[in-house]
Amino acid sequence: MIRQYFIQAWVQLRQQPLISAVGIAGTALAIFLIMLVVMIQQVQVAPFAPESNRDRFLHVRYMSVGNKSWGDGTSNGPMSVRTAQACFQSLKTPEAVSIYSTWITSTPVCLPGQPSTGVDMLQTDDVFWRVFDFSFTAGKPYDKATFDAGLPVAVITESVSRYLFGTVEAVGREFLLSHAPYKVCGVVKDVSTLAATAYAQVWIPFTSTDFKNDTWNDNIMGMASCIILAHDRSDFPTIREEVERRHQEYNKVIGEQGYELIYRNRPYDQEKYVLNTGANTEPDVTATRRQRLILFIILLIVPAINLSSMTQSRLRQRVSEVGVRRAFGSTRMEVMGQILAENLVVTLLAGVLGLLLSVAFAYLGESMLFAEGFSKTVNAPLINASILLHASIFGWAVLFCFILNLLSSGIPAWRASRVGIVDAIGGRLRK
Repeated sequence: MIRQYFIQAWVQLRQQPLISAVGIAGTALAIFLIMLVVMIQQVQVAPFAPESNRDRFLHVRYMSVGNKSWGDGTSNGPMSVRTAQACFQSLKTPEAVSIYSTWITSTPVCLPGQPSTGVDMLQTDDVFWRVFDFSFTAGKPYDKATFDAGLPVAVITESVSRYLFGTVEAVGREFLLSHAPYKVCGVVKDVSTLAATAYAQVWIPFTSTDFKNDTWNDNIMGMASCIILAHDRSDFPTIREEVERRHQEYNKVIGEQGYELIYRNRPYDQEKYVLNTGANTEPDVTATRRQRLILFIILLIVPAINLSSMTQSRLRQRVSEVGVRRAFGSTRMEVMGQILAENLVVTLLAGVLGLLLSVAFAYLGESMLFAEGFSKTVNAPLINASILLHASIFGWAVLFCFILNLLSSGIPAWRASRVGIVDAIGGRLRK
């Protein structure tokens, strides 16, 4: 039966090449535009290395602190390491909790006596390497003992290793990072800026600098953020309950100085986290989903209206065939189902073309499509198949093809199935 649908669809395409070409092009363009929107959103929430556990991430990037003497005013931004350790790293439910510097910093690197170049540096703890799955080309990450001792070691990317040493086999070699000597302990494959939390070109222990002392508001606020890795997404409610208990306990401690931490329902999951633009605001996920749904509806309905008229035109030439099938016992639902199935074959073919076009455009226009609105790095995002092509992408593409087929073929198929047998055999497409 399925083979018959393909054969019939191919015959229809050959009989009306111009209309078929316009219909396929219109469907492909619609899927192309929709899949670009989906990809722009998916690269922020779908898992890919080194953020393969995004579905289990909870983020605390910012928070706010108030004081009785300030009235309704608040201080907003990242937290101090002390706050992060007391409120989050002490949690028992998660698999791991990592503290890292909120922003990457452009830092000069060079060999002694050689010209320097700027790289993106991120300061982290040792747990950072358990949360993210980096691909190590050589060496390994710094461990807890190294982190606690504050030793000047670094993990660098392959591109930085090649720039400094001409090879990726750089473990144990020294270089100057912001004019201070550091030793390479590991080399990883380059990371895309789309992995916004894990991205850097050089990672160092924050205990090797004075990072912990960069604080304000009596060491409550600072330059640190946290990421929580849950054992399973079902643990999120339990983790949030434990976070709130720690929150209340810490507020009692700092309350003696008149302070109060304000979380605004943090920690956020990956979807909510990418929508967050500031410490003193909470993103509205429901409103964002609604806007995205409206956009999808517009992108589907507009081409569906045009494609519907072309489907109707094709069916006018097949009305006698419909009459013969009805005369030999086919029910209205069978006629309608066959027309929809045949059109679905064409829609899927056009959908594949639209998906391929969207992927190609994403590769060619990566710096335009995926550039961050605010970023500390000038590096263009790296795009590869593991980032763009997920099972969810193909699932969305098939879903939109199915919906577009129903919208463009549903009414013509229903009208064709309602034509009387005598009228259909006579070639009259009316009830």
